[in-house]
Amino acid sequence: MAVLQLKAKAQYQIVQLSDCHLLADIDGEYQGVKSGRYLQQVIAAIVGSPCLPDAIILSGDLSQDHSRASYQLLARLLAPLTCPVLVLPGNHDDYEQLSWITGQAPLVAASSLQLGSWQLLLLDTKGETPAGYFDAERRRQLARQFAASNAEHLWLFSHHHPLPLGSAIDKHGWQDPEPFWQLLATEPRLKGLAHGHCHHAYAKQHQQIQLVGCPASSVQFCQDDAWQTHDKGPMYCHWQFAAKGQVSWQFITIS
Repeated sequence: MAVLQLKAKAQYQIVQLSDCHLLADIDGEYQGVKSGRYLQQVIAAIVGSPCLPDAIILSGDLSQDHSRASYQLLARLLAPLTCPVLVLPGNHDDYEQLSWITGQAPLVAASSLQLGSWQLLLLDTKGETPAGYFDAERRRQLARQFAASNAEHLWLFSHHHPLPLGSAIDKHGWQDPEPFWQLLATEPRLKGLAHGHCHHAYAKQHQQIQLVGCPASSVQFCQDDAWQTHDKGPMYCHWQFAAKGQVSWQFITIS
């Protein structure tokens, strides 16, 4: 597992972007919005912010059409960034294309981020279906990561949501999540998990672990049992991880 370690500081600024659903054409439409233009607006806002992030995490579903051109577009849109960008796969993503793009600056090939007393672990929940897949081998790997970490505080990032949300996206939720939660219960340093996939900003606690859903940079999903979308403009999540163990987040909308 490749770990990216950042220089020690009192507080770290992390941006989470999710569910970009890019197409080969920057003006191509996903669910009625130009997802490429929306991501372009997000990157421009980040670059122009007085509070620049120390790193960015892309939490999956970067491409909608699985094309090489859509990943090339992603690389072009991310090019103005000066901070490292870490990527985890979503159900729409292609491993080969992700491998091709990772390592092209500012993207880095790392599945963990060391922030002083914090360690952020990026999970792979992609399976053969759109649903979340985290089998016994992946759980064993995570247990080994827990055991090997000397961090005081741990936080997880995934694409899929590990608990039902009461909406249509639950059809493609985390398969058999109980063993995963049993593993998490063994790690007292674990403070929370942030994910994408749901296209919906929310926060709640489960088993004393904070869960945070990152809104999509493309379009949001309505929270009902029908597949309906809501164009609120491009959105993302801004995180603050403090050296003393505090964590906070803010959902940002680009208007």
